[in-house]
Amino acid sequence: MAFKLFLQPRTMADIYHEILKKYWGYDSFRPLQEDIIRSVAAGNDTLALMPTGGGKSITFQVPAMAKPGVCLVITPLIALMKDQVENLRTRGIKAYAIYTGMTHSEVELVLDNCTNDPNTKFLYCSPERLSSESFIARLKQMNINLLAIDESHCISQWGYDFRPAYLQIAKIRTLIPDVPVLAVTATATPVVVDDIQYRMGFKKKNVFRKSFERKNLVYLVREVDDKYRYMLRIMDNLKGSGIVYVRNRLKTKEIAEFLYNNNISADYYHAGLTTEVRDQKQNAWKSGETRVIVATNAFGMGIDKPDVRFVIHIDLPDTLEAYFQEAGRAGRDERQAFAILLYNKSDKTKLQQRTNQTFPPIEDIKHVYDCLGSFLQVPIGSGKDYSYNFDLSLFVKTYRLSILLVHSSLKLLQQCGYINYSEEVNNPARILFLVGRDDLYRYQVSNINEDNLIKAILRTTTGVFTEYRPIDENALARQLKCSRDIVYQLLIKLSRDKIVSYIPQNSLPQIMYTEERLPAKSLYFSPEQYLNRRTLYEQKINAVIEYATKFECRVQQLLRYFDSEGSKMCGTCDVCTHKHETDMSEYDFQEISELIKKSLTEEPTVPDLLPDIIHKPQEKVSRVVRWLLDNDIATQTDDKLLKMKTI
Repeated sequence: MAFKLFLQPRTMADIYHEILKKYWGYDSFRPLQEDIIRSVAAGNDTLALMPTGGGKSITFQVPAMAKPGVCLVITPLIALMKDQVENLRTRGIKAYAIYTGMTHSEVELVLDNCTNDPNTKFLYCSPERLSSESFIARLKQMNINLLAIDESHCISQWGYDFRPAYLQIAKIRTLIPDVPVLAVTATATPVVVDDIQYRMGFKKKNVFRKSFERKNLVYLVREVDDKYRYMLRIMDNLKGSGIVYVRNRLKTKEIAEFLYNNNISADYYHAGLTTEVRDQKQNAWKSGETRVIVATNAFGMGIDKPDVRFVIHIDLPDTLEAYFQEAGRAGRDERQAFAILLYNKSDKTKLQQRTNQTFPPIEDIKHVYDCLGSFLQVPIGSGKDYSYNFDLSLFVKTYRLSILLVHSSLKLLQQCGYINYSEEVNNPARILFLVGRDDLYRYQVSNINEDNLIKAILRTTTGVFTEYRPIDENALARQLKCSRDIVYQLLIKLSRDKIVSYIPQNSLPQIMYTEERLPAKSLYFSPEQYLNRRTLYEQKINAVIEYATKFECRVQQLLRYFDSEGSKMCGTCDVCTHKHETDMSEYDFQEISELIKKSLTEEPTVPDLLPDIIHKPQEKVSRVVRWLLDNDIATQTDDKLLKMKTI
């Protein structure tokens, strides 16, 4: 087993490299990974800031493998949780996950394995699980060797995706005071970096930063009226696969059909599709059968396709954090790739309108909460820690509510700690054999129809005698040359006969009450939970608008937003490429253009006077002025005064 390496007489550095080679097949770590591992191994609370695709999971998986015990990994993303567990298992590492939608018996079996099986190395769970008293009681019995926090920006109320359940992590730390914390995130502003360390109870500040700069990634912003036609031009000029991000589900299908009708192999993807359909579409894109996937932000987490050549955003994202993460899915093979944002003037208005959609009136939120309790038949004063299937389309139809209002209200209710709303629950059918092999054989002899199904399950699925394992009823039906309904009925009979425990597939979203249901009038939204977050949201929207409209090196803007190192112009984005047309050094162009902008902002000026005003050579000033006019950044009035255009 991996933890025996800890006992062998070699240096820890040797052990980490052996683990990396044995389980992941790599000869060396990426930059910063080993430094983070050493910090954690020394018992230091550590915050690691690494861009999307930078190898964050290695930084907690390797040190956890180097010593006895279980690494507890907190992550809010069910899809990523499942993906990482399966990835570890394919490498021969025992790992489990607990997430919304699992039955009580499934959870108990996982916890038993984490408590009693010394070969178990990883337990993944959502932050909401940390508020469960039964989970805490079982946690006390485990030998936890590391606490890893993925998407750690979610603990900060200043982050773009705050989740109050993350605040429970500080309480967990009191149960395991000697266990170090490794918090990882791909997106955090300076304020959020400090807040993460404070709220997680770091003994001292300890941050490792990998530059957010991706030198192989070319950032482009194009102001165009016909985005669809421009998108076709991009795909005609760029080879390879890509992702097109849009805001709503209907547009994913519309754009995919438009591309297909224009001879581009494309498909669409969103959270409303069944697990089987989503997996099919995702796998076709990963294998290259489909060239372009048109998707909402539900697509991308946990998907490792290194050769994505372009990511196109048709709509402006809500935050630069989201944009940076989604754009970063291009070019993970370190070859040149493109992150392209398509923008027109109406987008600014649409983005600003989202504030009212994202933060509806408090009375409307209370009404949604009240309707939710009635819809799920949860009496006032009950429901805490219970999970309910939630049919969103039926809910909005029953109560005649706007789907945008419902979605925003549920998110705010979650941020305020009243519920947990999980859209991404697409749990496959699972099965656990309840009898030993001898009893199973006797049952098979006397039940011929069930015998064929049992043999098919045992041929295709491992571990079914010790834990719940996913099964595919459609695949089983194809093997047995019968209908899916026959397979389902046989599984129900096996369950009735207590041969197996069978949990049918469930693709509905889940609502979990984190507090007992209250009368709607008793809900309280503090200024921090509502007004302050609304203001923060507006600030983030303004940052996106500035990025799209300001003619400054795109990489410089992004790095400054995240307070990352690097003040040099990238030389490859659309702004830098335009600036090269002036045949001036980057430094000269930047300095002169900023001086001109400052002067014109204060007062419009006759162009010929600018060299004297800013004390720069006439020839260079004239070149920059011409560039500003050509690119519609500056304009001249009727009386020939030069002034900056307002955004």
